[in-house]
Amino acid sequence: MAGAEEMNRYRSPLVSRYASKEMSYNFSEKKKLITWRKLWIFLAKAEKALGLPITDAQIAEMESHAEDIDFEEERKLRHDVMAHVHTFAHCCPTAAPIIHLGAMSCYVGDNTVSLFFLQLARVIDRLANFAEEYADLPTLGFTHFQPAQLTTVGKRACLWLQELVMDVRNLERARDDLCFRGVKGTTGTQASFLQLFQGDHDKVEELDKMVTEMAGFKKAYLVTGQTYSHEVDIHCLARLASLGASVHKICTDIRLLANLKEIEEPFEKEQIGSSAMPYKRNPMRAERCCGLARHLIALVGDPLQTDSVQWPESTLDDSANRRISLPESFLTADIILSTLQNITEGLVVYPKVIERHIRHELPFMATENIIMAIVKAGGNRQECHEKIRVLSQEAAAVVKQEGGDNDLLARIQRDPYFAPILGQLDALLDPKTFIGRAPQQVKTFLAEEVRPLLEPYKANMDVKVELVL
Repeated sequence: MAGAEEMNRYRSPLVSRYASKEMSYNFSEKKKLITWRKLWIFLAKAEKALGLPITDAQIAEMESHAEDIDFEEERKLRHDVMAHVHTFAHCCPTAAPIIHLGAMSCYVGDNTVSLFFLQLARVIDRLANFAEEYADLPTLGFTHFQPAQLTTVGKRACLWLQELVMDVRNLERARDDLCFRGVKGTTGTQASFLQLFQGDHDKVEELDKMVTEMAGFKKAYLVTGQTYSHEVDIHCLARLASLGASVHKICTDIRLLANLKEIEEPFEKEQIGSSAMPYKRNPMRAERCCGLARHLIALVGDPLQTDSVQWPESTLDDSANRRISLPESFLTADIILSTLQNITEGLVVYPKVIERHIRHELPFMATENIIMAIVKAGGNRQECHEKIRVLSQEAAAVVKQEGGDNDLLARIQRDPYFAPILGQLDALLDPKTFIGRAPQQVKTFLAEEVRPLLEPYKANMDVKVELVL
């Protein structure tokens, strides 16, 4: 429970209500400052290895105080990086002269990035299992949200999966393209480091390479200004925005199908759907995903604007914006994925409702099959077409004007014209004859596209999420 003072302040619900502890910590002040100190230690180690007068004792002192953090110093100096250079120096008096040696603020600020493939993999795994289970279950397709050619519940889930698979690949590309800013100095020229190493270009290049490897990156950007290009932020957040669009589409489908009572998200035993209407089972998880996905999609506008207005080597109007847009993008993506995982772990399908909806529409959809059967039995196509057109309009009037059931099949059975094919009607109206290759497509897609993608994450696939309602 938050203290009284905390309750008098605005707290972002992204952290206070929704985000996972892991992702919240990833963007916490403590994690940021520990990361800065690790980068200073990497820099000191590399500078020592390349001959600068730095001792093992100084490095050991820095390592032993890597997590001793004073959060008050920043208020005095009005400069976050220098405040924590001072704080670290207070903890490490022996190492104080060499902390941040030759570096500047963006050395530490621009090299902290995290991505979250495991959570997305779990969502894909749950949806893949769902698609496999319902690969053969016929359901009405909807184009323009009007009844259309049948598909299967599993095939529709594969349409959702396809978007998420694309998102994984896009995020992997963004991760693999990500480089370390490296040890570049004030305007990216490495002038301060060249001076430290008395004009030795090879040592400056080796310093850049060593620190990059210590930080866990395969390569650094060859050229930067005072910061890395904010095009990098655009690429990362655009991939997250694309994920947001995918989740919004999936959850919109679930909300529409919930209205038809064909599919529902999980609903807890004591969950209340509406304060006024106790019978309601609102799709609140899917609604949450849609609301937050819109926020995630909108956030990509920030780095687009920031990159477009940067001045030659740098300008500080990027900092305040990035402090909000970068963490909020990752936190929001974390939330919608954990919520979607919870949905996909408990999706409920109502086959009898689906069957009833098919039964209402299938007679209209089967008319072409009936015409073909009459022609094969020796009838005239145009004559049969006109017969069915008249009967279809009569049946449609019963549905739309009287609120009755679709009685087209009964009308066909009563009409002597169709006597030659009455024995075929059950076969002609079997829903499984209207789903084409949907089951085979599900099987192939899961085997060739989805399961191989999940292979690297198999060891951690069983973790479930507890959702804050």
